[in-house]
Amino acid sequence: MTTEKVRLSVLDTAPIVQGSTPKQALEHTADLAVLADSLGYHRYWVPEHHGMRGVASSAPAVLVGHLAQVTRRLRVGAGGMLLPNHAPLVVAEHFGTLAALHPGRIDLGIGRAPGGPPAAVAAVRSGRTTGPFRAQVEELRAYLAEEADVPAIPVVGGNAPALWLLGRSGDSAELGLPYAFAHHLTPDLRPATLVSVSVIAADTDERAEWLAGSTRMKVHSRLRGHRIQLPSPEDAGRYDSPVTGARVLCGSPETLLPHLQAVLDGTGAGELMITTPVYHHEDRRRSYELLAPLTARLTPGRML
Repeated sequence: MTTEKVRLSVLDTAPIVQGSTPKQALEHTADLAVLADSLGYHRYWVPEHHGMRGVASSAPAVLVGHLAQVTRRLRVGAGGMLLPNHAPLVVAEHFGTLAALHPGRIDLGIGRAPGGPPAAVAAVRSGRTTGPFRAQVEELRAYLAEEADVPAIPVVGGNAPALWLLGRSGDSAELGLPYAFAHHLTPDLRPATLVSVSVIAADTDERAEWLAGSTRMKVHSRLRGHRIQLPSPEDAGRYDSPVTGARVLCGSPETLLPHLQAVLDGTGAGELMITTPVYHHEDRRRSYELLAPLTARLTPGRML
């Protein structure tokens, strides 16, 4: 009897860490996607953010196209496009174009979050009003199914991306779409097809904890009303105040294994999407290298 294999995937914000540039962040994202492709990861998603100094993934459709071009097997997509920020027709056209260029490899995750500070969101939406989220989703689905009065031309002929619903609360999963749950943002466990988790793996527990100091310092700073780019673990180690609050699993692969299995069991998911908030790109690469073999030892959740 065969057992279904757990899939591991990547969620990457293209982080602009302290002392780096957006160009470097995007180059690191492309490099990590190539590595993930070679290691057997299943998907690589980039989220939509606006006006955030530490995030370079402000144009997911553009970045997805580049990542699909430099990889061979990975499914690549947005995790997600924030539908209230866009006309559903334009989203369908963008991702229909990507699906036509990269058949069978494009995912379109959609969400309803603002995606940035109020001023940035207002600039993105340019004063336009949007209807209820459910109505926007149904309009998008009609374009992707080639049923709308105004066709999203690239979609015609079956060039539709796989559609996912993203969320961090139970009411996000009501529309009959595959559901990706943002456990890295909300620590509760909810039924989901895919669950995103913040994970830092290293060769030893001690090093993983040291690397996690960067994201813990960033979160602690944000809770105090001061937003910073991700600092180095060296700087975090010199920080005087208690550094707590980040929702991140960290440790060696052996330490992480039961914690990752608990997330799968608590959500019923069969796929973990890993985001790794560390400062040095080499440490981020190493984390994904260490996690890849765990697919053979994890089992899909049983809650659903």
